[in-house]
Amino acid sequence: MPIRDSRAVAPSGYHALVDAHYDRVLRLCRLLLGDHHEAEEVAQDTFLKLHLHYASRDILDWRAWLTRVAVNGVRDRQRAGWWPRWRRRTEPLDDARLVADTPLPDVAADATEAYRRIQAAFARLPRRQREVFALRQLEGLSTAATAAALRLSEGSVKRHLYRAVGTLRRALRDREPRSPQLWST
Repeated sequence: MPIRDSRAVAPSGYHALVDAHYDRVLRLCRLLLGDHHEAEEVAQDTFLKLHLHYASRDILDWRAWLTRVAVNGVRDRQRAGWWPRWRRRTEPLDDARLVADTPLPDVAADATEAYRRIQAAFARLPRRQREVFALRQLEGLSTAATAAALRLSEGSVKRHLYRAVGTLRRALRDREPRSPQLWST
């Protein structure tokens, strides 16, 4: 019996969904897990579930559904007993795709240090704050969509976002070098 191509089995709309959302889901998983290989596995699991549920007509918003499945996959990885031991051994997040533009050479050192401080502060945020920040600020979801994806109230989303932003701002402010005042008044 010949092996059939998976594109022949799955409708073309499935491939359009994968093309439209794979990079976004992978970036989200990478931010929440901090490990590229684990993020790849969670993203692939997410799109496997999409393939299995694609025929379902109950799902109206595939973007929200994919986000929810990805966040649940990340949580499952984090709940596993091996995750804390593995997480302590992983290298710091260093993914050029997470940074919009490469800084100019004269500010590269400052930008790299600021990025590392933000990265370290983001990693220390509680899980809910990381998830809310990633969905609201990085993915651009509305408060209502974030609340629905994480099964929280809108007030709780706002509270977690406020706390996360405050923590990240303090991380930047606390370590910024004080520029000497050149002119005295």
